[in-house]
Amino acid sequence: MGEYEIGRVIYLVVLLVAVGSWVFVQNRQNIGKTLQMFAVWGFIFLGVIASYGLWEDIRQTVRPQQSVAVDAGRVEVPRAPDGHYYLTLEVNGATVPFLVDTGASEVVLNARDAERAGIDTDALAYLGRARTANGEVRTASVWIEEMSLGGITDTNVRVWVNQGELEQSLLGMGYLQRWSSIEIRNGALVLTR
Repeated sequence: MGEYEIGRVIYLVVLLVAVGSWVFVQNRQNIGKTLQMFAVWGFIFLGVIASYGLWEDIRQTVRPQQSVAVDAGRVEVPRAPDGHYYLTLEVNGATVPFLVDTGASEVVLNARDAERAGIDTDALAYLGRARTANGEVRTASVWIEEMSLGGITDTNVRVWVNQGELEQSLLGMGYLQRWSSIEIRNGALVLTR
């Protein structure tokens, strides 16, 4: 902790002692009621801090999950709170979350997801180029043995591994065109074979 932070902590402690002393002196006749009030406010404060710290976990629980109807050859996924559609596929046996991107012509894996799928990213020849919103990036073409979504498996799928910074792998038209129907209905993306 630097000198500036130590000074701020000392100031806050002195302020807390001053305010606490004033409240104590004002309510010394009802000390039990005062302690009860402090306990209630303390629990409210702890509840707010716990909610803030657990917000990502809460959001993941509340977020609509992928709904897969295998027997009908259909996959339906609700729109996420951020307005996008996300699908989770098995890529060479590894679970990979994708952002559905109809503006992307191919399936693009980020380096982390490619490694999870068993691809040695250091041995790839990044000869391709892709134009993105963040500029041009280098890519390497790879053939995936199996990609599965809801029990529907495709073999020999060509994907591209992005050498640049890509937060989320993209599920582009190279995969989506394998489906006979792609539609958005009532806030859900529906893929049909």
